[in-house]
Amino acid sequence: MALKISALFSFIFLLFLVLFVSCHAKKSERPNNKKPLPFDFIKQLEGCHKGEKIKGIQELKKYLEKYGYLDYHHSRNKTHENDDEFDDLLESAIKTYQFNYHINVTGVLDSETASKMMTPRCGVADIVNGTSRMRAGGMKNQYSHGKGRKSIHTVAHYSFFEGNPRWPPSSTHLTYGFSRSTPAEAREPVSKAFEKWASATHFKFSLAQNVQNANLVIGFYRGNHGDNAPFDGPGGTLAHAFAPTNGRFHYDADESWSVGAIPGRHDLETVALHEIGHLLGLGHSSVEDAIMYARIRDGEIKNLHADDIQGIRALYNV
Repeated sequence: MALKISALFSFIFLLFLVLFVSCHAKKSERPNNKKPLPFDFIKQLEGCHKGEKIKGIQELKKYLEKYGYLDYHHSRNKTHENDDEFDDLLESAIKTYQFNYHINVTGVLDSETASKMMTPRCGVADIVNGTSRMRAGGMKNQYSHGKGRKSIHTVAHYSFFEGNPRWPPSSTHLTYGFSRSTPAEAREPVSKAFEKWASATHFKFSLAQNVQNANLVIGFYRGNHGDNAPFDGPGGTLAHAFAPTNGRFHYDADESWSVGAIPGRHDLETVALHEIGHLLGLGHSSVEDAIMYARIRDGEIKNLHADDIQGIRALYNV
């Protein structure tokens, strides 16, 4: 009897030991060491303002430069370009950002501004020459960017690229194709996005028989993919496209994509609608419900808005 009890206790002890080790292993596999998202650093800077020196501000400067709000290279004051000092130029850049996104203009990285900045977005800059914005009137930014880069000229809430690049009158029927990197499940959502733009414009779109001859080419890429606009991994830049008549539209393959609204994923068709707007010549809009608004939350579905349609009709005078 004693042997049986001893054996029972030994079995229970071994079972407990196995469960403990298994549980500990699972805990160690949990995302404690999960790679931070590209924009996570902004949360740590919430509340910072001019005059402060906080680790990570240099990253904030790079973020604002990437999306067109800051340019030390063409400024007379380059003192704090490569440090963590919150200087006058950074304050001015944040004010411009707040103005564009209808946030109280303070120049302080408050919670609303930080939250907006952390939302996944399109990789096309809001401001590319430093002198225009997504909202008509208001402040003027004093910084300018280098030669040969597209800038945005604002009309009402929608915007156009500098010089109003557009497809010529003879190119109202555009063909599109998919690179080999495009997953099969992405093709139908993109095609539906083209159909929606066709129904609202004078354009017609059709699938090219040979992608090499297509006016517009869609593909999925990771990191640095040869167009001087590298992707940053999940949770940051979702996609980007180029102004007419370049015709390139790239998704970030590291993002979690879906067909339809799924929490934690981004809808392929919604992002396609936005990027096709760039392919046709539209810049970003300050109207949050517009498809040309630069940011999109996961699980969100959007369609063409009156602001988008007014913008494309104004650009092509139709």
